[in-house]
Amino acid sequence: MRKKYLLLLPLIVLILTACSVRKADDKKLRDVEFTVLDKDDVPEEFMAKIEEAKEGQVKLSYADRGYLYIARGYGQKDTSGYSVEVRRCYETENEIHVETGLLGPGKEEKILKKKTCPYVVIKTEYTDKQIEFD
Repeated sequence: MRKKYLLLLPLIVLILTACSVRKADDKKLRDVEFTVLDKDDVPEEFMAKIEEAKEGQVKLSYADRGYLYIARGYGQKDTSGYSVEVRRCYETENEIHVETGLLGPGKEEKILKKKTCPYVVIKTEYTDKQIEFD
C-alpha cells in the first residue's frame, strides 16, 4: 500500500507544479488598447482570409505595418441580428487575451430569415505574442 502512494507522489507534484506555472503566465500585465474596425478598414489580404473562414469559427490574426489585426467570428447563423462584442483585451507575459461574446438579436430588432456570419475585427499595436481567444 505504501508503494502505491510513493509512486503517485511524483505525479501529484508534477500536476500541482504545472498548474501553478500556468497561473503565473496568465497574470494580467495591462489592458490592451484596441479599435473595432469597419469592414472597409480591414486590410484586403486579411479580409480575404476572413471571408474564406467566416462560415466556421474564426480565430485569426494578421500583422501589417506595425499593427496587429485580430478577428473573431462564431460561424454561420440562420437569421440576421447577431453581432460580436469584445469584452476584454489584455496582455500577459506571453500572450494577448481577447475575450469576445456572441450577441443575439435584440427584442425590438427586425430579424431577417437570411444566413449571416457575424464577426469582429480589432486593430492594436503589433506584438509577436501568442493570441489567446477566451
